[in-house]
Amino acid sequence: MNNWYRPFFGYARPHERRRQRVRRVRADRHRHAMTATPNVPKYYRVRTELESILTELEVGDAVPAERELALRFTVSRETVRQAIHELLVEGRVERRGRGTVVASPKLVQPLSLRSYTEGAVSQGRVPGRELVTFEELGADADLAEALGLAFGAPVIHLERVLLADDEKIGLESTHLPADRFGEMARTFDPGTSLYAAIRETGVVFASATERIETVLASPREAALLDSTTAMPMLRLHRVSLDTDGVPIERVRSLYRGDRIAFLTTLRE
Repeated sequence: MNNWYRPFFGYARPHERRRQRVRRVRADRHRHAMTATPNVPKYYRVRTELESILTELEVGDAVPAERELALRFTVSRETVRQAIHELLVEGRVERRGRGTVVASPKLVQPLSLRSYTEGAVSQGRVPGRELVTFEELGADADLAEALGLAFGAPVIHLERVLLADDEKIGLESTHLPADRFGEMARTFDPGTSLYAAIRETGVVFASATERIETVLASPREAALLDSTTAMPMLRLHRVSLDTDGVPIERVRSLYRGDRIAFLTTLRE
């Protein structure tokens, strides 16, 4: 058993007493942190402290037991259990036997060039969408650079909640050059596949650059996804190109980490 998380009481050998004094200081610091922000839910404060503890451990190391953590943070075991559950959902820890250990980091995998609709159907799910925003606006500096446009150039912004079997799993925000897809946008049905509509204009998706990261949703995003700001999410940043290397779209998607995972390969 890893000595550093033994309870802070009971008999200890002389060479262990100094370590226990250090642990008591750390414990006092944790207790102070727990009482310094009374408006934050207890389970979330415990989770924050657990994240600090995890930084001192290696992959495969045992996480302190619920009873020991409850004593350390002066909370109930149910509160500790809820905090650990959130770390399990996030992939920071994993169950092993009757205990919990530090998990290996998640792997970041690229996506394919297939649309959300095609991917959902291939898994036997029924895709759906709920329109949030459909507007034309001027490109800011970042968007203009991503799409190869002049600053302030008109772009089409489409934001939709993505559903699978009527369950909300993602929030997708797409920007398209208005001078290229303005006509399509005037007849596009937001409840249908955007990629299918783009292909009908003769545009071919050839490649994409994509970055995936783990984030927490903003209050607005969490509300749109019927989730909470404590739920881990996967955010995807993508710029798709046609066969001439011209940008087609910039997409930023947010997916519920408890509902979806990605494992595929991008090819031209």
